[in-house]
Amino acid sequence: MDENFAGIDATMELAWSAFQAYRELPRKRRWDFMHAIAEEIEALGDHLLETANSETHLPLSRLAAERARTCWQLRSYADACLRGDHLDIRIDTADASRIPPKPGLRKMNLPLGPVIVFGASNFPFAYSTAGGDTACAFAAGCTVVVKAHPAHPRCSDLVAGAILRAASKTGMPDGVFGHVHGAGNETGAALVRHPHSKAVGFTGSFSGGKALFDIANSRPDPIPVFAEMGSVNPVFLLPEQLAMRAEDFARQLAASITLSVGQFCTNPGVLVGMQGPDLDRFAATLSTEIRKSVPETMLHPGISASFRQHRSHALAQEEVQVLGESTLKADVNQGIPTLATVEAAVFLRNPALQTEVFGPYSILVQCQDIAQMRLVAKALRGQISSTLIATPTDITANPDLVATLQEGCGRLIMNGVPTGVEVVLAQHHGGPYPATTDGRYTAVGADGIRRFVRPLAFQNWEDSLLPPELQDANPEGLLRTINNVLTKDSIL
Repeated sequence: MDENFAGIDATMELAWSAFQAYRELPRKRRWDFMHAIAEEIEALGDHLLETANSETHLPLSRLAAERARTCWQLRSYADACLRGDHLDIRIDTADASRIPPKPGLRKMNLPLGPVIVFGASNFPFAYSTAGGDTACAFAAGCTVVVKAHPAHPRCSDLVAGAILRAASKTGMPDGVFGHVHGAGNETGAALVRHPHSKAVGFTGSFSGGKALFDIANSRPDPIPVFAEMGSVNPVFLLPEQLAMRAEDFARQLAASITLSVGQFCTNPGVLVGMQGPDLDRFAATLSTEIRKSVPETMLHPGISASFRQHRSHALAQEEVQVLGESTLKADVNQGIPTLATVEAAVFLRNPALQTEVFGPYSILVQCQDIAQMRLVAKALRGQISSTLIATPTDITANPDLVATLQEGCGRLIMNGVPTGVEVVLAQHHGGPYPATTDGRYTAVGADGIRRFVRPLAFQNWEDSLLPPELQDANPEGLLRTINNVLTKDSIL
């Protein structure tokens, strides 16, 4: 066996063994562990931020905010675990008097097993080693093996060390967390194929996520993959609102397009409006803002090379025009803020214009009328988010457009920008394929824990033999649906 794959096998064996113990621990022990991870990450101080800055070129202020978000995720998902939000407890009591007799049924979610998490290039903390996928898996009762992203390996090592120290301090089983490196695709493929792997969390490109999804489904026992694979996050500019606030929204969108060099999966990559003087005002202001934008260094040379390649390909398409690009010279590793434009008829017949350009780029699609805007909405595939710049009158006058956007995205925004994703229970950061491999689930917010559990129903079990969460007395005081009523009451 190849030495590297032998190491993977040993890591997975340990993760599987640890899972048998970790899943049985009280949820308060998971809470202790996850809070300890946050404390250990914070204890790394400026050294962690400086390491991440040197590897990703992200500014220290952004990294400090992302670290705070990561620790918030760990703590808030631990709190959700303690509340039992993800358990979805359902109890239907027996009725011996019914003919035929009704059996007693009690259902709750159980952890799947070891979860493989792939670190993201653009979020070295929040979507990487101790990021949302890892936090959700730990909260669910799963062990975790992280495949470090090769763009920030030293940062990943530091965070992995924090997790392992937290595991030791809180008495977690050996193997509750594993950490592997590997620049090629073989390491990731071997992890997904391993028989002890039971689920996958991924944030990255469509090609990478689809490859992992295909590998997982080619196994003798297919496993679930939640892959977040990108989105153009269209913004639809409806006439009444645009007439009133064209310049305001142009400035907001310019800031969103160029935020963090456009390196967000929520970057607004397609803008759609109706031709006329109001759209002209919007385009003029947006172009001016884009031209004033300063080129900045992208995460790593591979991403900057990919951005330039995809940007050049998009701009070379038939009848595409550049409305504005940064007037400042950019070096080879910097993203060039760019606004392109094209008529809707051309956009509709050219799928190349409908795909993501990862970086500070957006294209304005100019429609002849609202009917053509609806055609553009229908042509776009699944999105993480869609946005309507609209008044209430715009919304009520265009129910077909609103319905189409609802069907095609995970988050529908009104009069805002898609960048900036709040980490709360009501958030949904996912969307229909190809935005993700399973639009039913979210990668942000404690509902993401549900990606790594499965339901099990117990029929006609003695009360004393049931898990505490399902017992009559409800010893943990959990919210449960008993005979169709949501309550914390015990069963008398």
